[in-house]
Amino acid sequence: MSSDTLLIWAVGLGLSIVTIVPVIRRMKRQEARTDAAEARALAYGLNEPASLHPVVDPELCIGTGSCVDVCPEGDVLGIRTGQALAIAPASCIGHGLCERACPVEAISLVFGTKTRGVDIPRIKGDFETNVPGIYIVGELGGMGLIRNAFEQGRQCIEGIVKKKEGASGDMLDLVIVGAGPAGLASSLHAKRAGLTFVTLEREADPGGTVRHYPRKKLVMTAPVNIPGFGKVGSKEIVKEQLIRLWDRICSEADLPLLTGRTVDAVRRVDGGFEVVAGEELHLARRVILAIGRRGLPRRLGVPGEEGDNVQYALAEPDAFAGDRVLVVGGGDSAVEAALAIADEPDTEVSISYRRDSFNRIKPGNRSRIERAVHDGVIDIRWGTNVSRIDADRVWLSDEAGGSHELPNDQVLIFAGGELPTPFLRACGVAVDTRFGAPR
Repeated sequence: MSSDTLLIWAVGLGLSIVTIVPVIRRMKRQEARTDAAEARALAYGLNEPASLHPVVDPELCIGTGSCVDVCPEGDVLGIRTGQALAIAPASCIGHGLCERACPVEAISLVFGTKTRGVDIPRIKGDFETNVPGIYIVGELGGMGLIRNAFEQGRQCIEGIVKKKEGASGDMLDLVIVGAGPAGLASSLHAKRAGLTFVTLEREADPGGTVRHYPRKKLVMTAPVNIPGFGKVGSKEIVKEQLIRLWDRICSEADLPLLTGRTVDAVRRVDGGFEVVAGEELHLARRVILAIGRRGLPRRLGVPGEEGDNVQYALAEPDAFAGDRVLVVGGGDSAVEAALAIADEPDTEVSISYRRDSFNRIKPGNRSRIERAVHDGVIDIRWGTNVSRIDADRVWLSDEAGGSHELPNDQVLIFAGGELPTPFLRACGVAVDTRFGAPR
């Protein structure tokens, strides 16, 4: 073999090493990160999805890693043996950025798993349900992300405008039920489109579930475009910023918003629907339900639960300063509420949780609650259930059948919410249980 040939081979080998070695090192770093993240997910119970989550088709995936890089929640997806996989699907909140970033369409967002179903109202691509004229947007349809709710509100109104018919008599074009992110977005776009409508909200103020989040809770990770206001927000937006924004928007946009109205029924009538809210009756051609999945908070069903010292959401932690507070539950909402209240002066905070350890809470919350327990700021009563609530004390029962008395001023219950299935079915909307079905 000539010296020239040897030189060519040597150069080629050198170039191959220079090109391949960094790739191999990068793959090893990715796999090490994936292994560590998967171990954390298993330890924290984040490997079993509760709702919407990504599923990767291994036959299509080419392992670019773009899906991992764009996810703002961090370590929902990982790379192993050159392919993407979901390692902490319970951390997914439905951004859909991974799905859009995949160059070969190997990722789908699905509801539920083969063994764990998720109840979802039957909705078509334009957000119309199986009942013509009734639409569902936002969290109730399975998309809990605020940014997605704003976008769905826009798309839904645009579809309704295309179908718009002339108004008849006193019938409105639209009734919007709910003034959370999806309801407010629908209201803003409806006003901009010139529709006649009214928005009904059961709470005293707009904002939906977000108003009940703990103080300074991160609620958005990207700005949104709001009609009449442009792009609003920075990379990270906390609860207080979003509430102030909503209050300003409602004031400046002069929306036809009626608060303190609980919708009891939506009934079909000639040419549209009648929406019943207490003594009020609103007639409209179409109805948008933007009421959220939580529906009514799940109750414990114990004596004393109807007392004034029992709440199911946390609005202002400083209202509990100086109180003895029991938080019931073991999810992120319960932990975040307990931590927020514990920051207030002279509070005594306890948590009652039926299991012997927290499951499915975010790693950051786990670190904070472990530190609070270590520092003696929060007392956790593992393996207990509330059996009775009095004005100045709570009774807890344990797995062995024992009963414990806990001096107490306030009880906050975070036992989840019940999908408003009876209300939906009374409206005629079908509810399906999805087992790993695409959104």
